[in-house]
Amino acid sequence: MKHYLETAENAARVAGELLRKNFQPQKHSVLRVNSVQAHDLKLEIDVSAQELIAKLLLEEFPGHALYGEEGVVGDQSSEHQWVVDPLDGTVNYFYGIPHFCVSIALRLRNEIMVGVIYDPIRDEMWSGQKGEIPKLNCRPFHVSDRADLSEAVISVGLSKTSEMIDSNFPLLQQMIHHVRKCRVLGSAALDMAYVACGRFDAYIERGISLWDIAAGWLLIENAGGTVDLRPRPDMKDKYSIVATNGVIDLKL
Repeated sequence: MKHYLETAENAARVAGELLRKNFQPQKHSVLRVNSVQAHDLKLEIDVSAQELIAKLLLEEFPGHALYGEEGVVGDQSSEHQWVVDPLDGTVNYFYGIPHFCVSIALRLRNEIMVGVIYDPIRDEMWSGQKGEIPKLNCRPFHVSDRADLSEAVISVGLSKTSEMIDSNFPLLQQMIHHVRKCRVLGSAALDMAYVACGRFDAYIERGISLWDIAAGWLLIENAGGTVDLRPRPDMKDKYSIVATNGVIDLKL
């Protein structure tokens, strides 16, 4: 697993450097937009970053497959599948908000074995492998020990699809009444990383994709937290997730 982890860290750094070099807070209009959805954007650089990650990973491990936000590469029935979000926080990136990341995980027979999340603006690398204490920039970290909901800081993901708008706002409203602060930051992977290292106490989302949370899932569990991930029967390839420090009761 060490070789897998080191390769994932390298790919995240290389892709992160590409994102950082092209990040222009005052000139988002120069970024090429591949598609526009009702409440989302797809940029050319998303595709470029994933192609770079795929090249680095699959040159090293040619028998592996890659399942990413920008498409799939290789035989998806392979026991080894890389789950990749090359730019989590695309809308933030486009609008010049310096809060986005690269997320890379490795699944072995459907179990997450390696997880890496890299924030190229802050140069923060969360990384870990199954069964070992994860690290942030080479230093071990752990989830928070806050058990009192009134002291908690949590993130609520507000996926703005037609199926989710009406159900997400009541969840946010419910949480606001009970916790110290709610945050909506626009990057699920970074939210997961923040739970893992104790900055947040929980992350909740009712319509998320696997590539957004695969790496964070491993990091949170290895750091002592819990992740309740459930497929959405009404939404293809979407999940509901409640990720916490393992001691707080969200009263959901």
